[in-house]
Amino acid sequence: MSIKLKDGITWVGKIDWELRKFHGESLSTHRGSSYNAFLVEDEKTVLVDTVWGPYAKEFIEDLKKTVDLKKIDYIIAQHGETDHSGSLSELLRYIPGTPVYCTANAVKSLKGQYHEDWNFQVVKTGDRLNIGSKEFVFIEAPMLHWPDSLLSYLTGDEILFSNDAFGQHYATAQMFNDLADQSEMLAEAKKYYANILAPFNKLVEKKIQEVLALNLPLKMICPDHGVIWRQNPAQIIEQYLLWARDYQENQITVLYDTMWNGTRRMAETIAEGIKEADPAVTVKLYHVGKEDINDIVTEVFSSKGIVVGSPTVNNRVLFSLAGLIDELGRMNLKNKRAAAFGAYGWSGEAVKLLNGMLTEVGFAIVNDGLRVAWNPDEEQLDSCRQFGRDFAADFTK
Repeated sequence: MSIKLKDGITWVGKIDWELRKFHGESLSTHRGSSYNAFLVEDEKTVLVDTVWGPYAKEFIEDLKKTVDLKKIDYIIAQHGETDHSGSLSELLRYIPGTPVYCTANAVKSLKGQYHEDWNFQVVKTGDRLNIGSKEFVFIEAPMLHWPDSLLSYLTGDEILFSNDAFGQHYATAQMFNDLADQSEMLAEAKKYYANILAPFNKLVEKKIQEVLALNLPLKMICPDHGVIWRQNPAQIIEQYLLWARDYQENQITVLYDTMWNGTRRMAETIAEGIKEADPAVTVKLYHVGKEDINDIVTEVFSSKGIVVGSPTVNNRVLFSLAGLIDELGRMNLKNKRAAAFGAYGWSGEAVKLLNGMLTEVGFAIVNDGLRVAWNPDEEQLDSCRQFGRDFAADFTK
């Protein structure tokens, strides 16, 4: 399968409709994904990235239908991760010696993974590759999201091949942003940012400002996953700048796990209190033990505050909450408030432990938390409702 983007520019990637987990089993991809590779034909022919290894043979057979492989003059490897580079070994068996343009860190990555000494051509920011009537301009983007990351701008056509930036794990036959389902596309773009790029917020903003300072005209952004931004491509850049600046919406998310429903009843009543105090705020409630952790991370990313609850079990919190908070620590989230609650039977350490864990990963704790012994009665539920009201009111101080 190939898709013509414009004269001389062809998408030659793979849509993976079946993908449900990515980065091993750590990232959910409910709507699949795509591995975007691009063929650029001028006086010289350039392949920008490949696809994931399991699809290497299929990728090459499809590529043969678009171009004689021996006419490929250069390969640009923007990232060493195997969803981008996984077909290189198979491809270079057909066209050995073809120059592979990449960063110095990508050489380390590719050699380390494939144990091949290909014809590497190391590039850095500002280097150019002339292909006839136009040039590729290279821009290093370390830690977005690997040290080897590279962006490639094509003059003339004014296209930014953006690697993992501006992408989504989203399989769709409508491969352009103006044709795709807008709600699905933007939801997956936010999830992608929250779970993959949020840890590098400051670097994201700095790199975007650096690219904008180059004053490169931009007609299209081609990421390595998801849809291609051809209608108002600046919109996703503007969205990234918002997300990179300690993003929050008018949302409070209540997160809990429970054993015998005491903590669940507390969570639901706290949510009621939040809504009573601020009818305009969006309140979302998640049973962490039953929900997808990456979806929860996305909701926390969108929130100005979270309320987290666990019963005390063997003097500790339930592992679902411990795992979630550990994951949130990797996200490097800033400017978000939190409070803790939980039911208990014999001891009741969970709230204190949650406060400590949340503080450690960067949340501002607004109070000492709320503990309820055993199963909450109506008076205790009233306390939960007031706890929610007080948490919502804290944002007006």
